[in-house]
Amino acid sequence: MSAGTIYGVGLGPGDPELMSVRADRLVRNARHVAFFRKAGRPGQARSIVTGMLAPDAQEWPMEYPVTTEIPLTDPRYNAILSEFYETSVENLRRLSAEGEDVIVLCEGDPFFYGSFMHLYERLKGNTPVEVVPAITGMSAAWTATGRPVTWGDDVLTVLMGTLPEDDLRRRVADTDALVVMKIGRNFDKVRRAIADAGRLEEASLVEFAAMKNQRMTPLAEAGDRVTPYFSIIVIHGQGRRP
Repeated sequence: MSAGTIYGVGLGPGDPELMSVRADRLVRNARHVAFFRKAGRPGQARSIVTGMLAPDAQEWPMEYPVTTEIPLTDPRYNAILSEFYETSVENLRRLSAEGEDVIVLCEGDPFFYGSFMHLYERLKGNTPVEVVPAITGMSAAWTATGRPVTWGDDVLTVLMGTLPEDDLRRRVADTDALVVMKIGRNFDKVRRAIADAGRLEEASLVEFAAMKNQRMTPLAEAGDRVTPYFSIIVIHGQGRRP
């Protein structure tokens, strides 16, 4: 019996119409569909493909054992997630050994800050695994602003809101165009860093890009609130152009 293939399928930023033709075909024909989610939640990746799965498709939710309950710097965080990924991989390997293909649903692109990367690194070399790329969430975010994000020789920097404030401030000041992801509870810190770098008036906050409840707000007018998980800050480059 030939081993089945594990497919990390990028679904894009949230609108099913932005999925690739290959991703759409794999999802609709899948016998086994795995996806990440928080405990008690349907999972955003699973929500994107609502109405697309075959009636007899078997679903394999992978529930994160920890998200924001303990700090990223706590050694327990990596230890708990490592065990979680190992357990998830064991199930995928079992299905592959039985000759079954498995589609792992991935928000955005699987190789761009996605959880599937941790499965891929454990699967490659001993289990057939393929990646289907997709439009990233940041691409949808800068498109939502209605303005090009880079011109000419502009340098684009992608930052995580989880970085220390001093690092954020320095990198914001040193780049032409900017994307900040993983904002959430880091919103106040990120905004302070952008303001201290003198770029607050240039920044836009995009929430739920390419989704039905998409919203774009100048960062200076965003108020004091914890932004949702699907939030990205964009600063546009102003480089060379004809």
